Amino acid sequence: MATKRKVIVTGFQPFGEHTVNASWVAVQELERLGLGQSVDLHVCEVPVEYKTVQSLLPQLWKQHQPQLVVHVGVSGIATAVTLEKCGHNHGYKRVDNHGFCPDSQCCVDGAPDCIDSVIDMGLVCKKVNSSSLGVTVVVSEDAGRYLCDYTYYMSLYLGKGRSAFIHVPPLEKPYSAQDLGKALQAVVGEMLELMGAVEDDDLQRCSHQHAH
Repeated sequence: MATKRKVIVTGFQPFGEHTVNASWVAVQELERLGLGQSVDLHVCEVPVEYKTVQSLLPQLWKQHQPQLVVHVGVSGIATAVTLEKCGHNHGYKRVDNHGFCPDSQCCVDGAPDCIDSVIDMGLVCKKVNSSSLGVTVVVSEDAGRYLCDYTYYMSLYLGKGRSAFIHVPPLEKPYSAQDLGKALQAVVGEMLELMGAVEDDDLQRCSHQHAH
């Protein structure tokens, strides 16, 4: 029997004007829907605090050894489900829910300015938009230099690019919790398909090399 693929999906706690955080509502909806029999899905609500993210993410990666970690955040300016291509190391000047901001204004000292996800977000976007989902998906290269971007960068750094970030609009602007849950299910499903295809290619390449 094939081993289940382990996937972690996180949402954020409320902050600022977001007294209900659409990201965590959407992630709970995804948990209800599931990602199919072959995926072991673990969900987690992340506080909007730099220090907690610094300690929580290494624990999640180490404890679960996931194939993929997807972080979901809310964006007050988003009107579509937004796939972020990369995370940024510098520029963290906004204080968190505890009024704290890193002195260095960066995630990881001495690490690259920007880390890209191994997932081709443009391709995921194309595939989901060509389905009959009814939710628009777009791609972005700026996750906002706040806890969303900070969390994404940390996961990209810890997971060697095996992470994704999805921004969702606030609830009912225009999508319901159910719409967002279905969108997450479709998007994460496509990401796993792509990662599986890449792994299959790598395996074939290895066996081909050994054959010669």
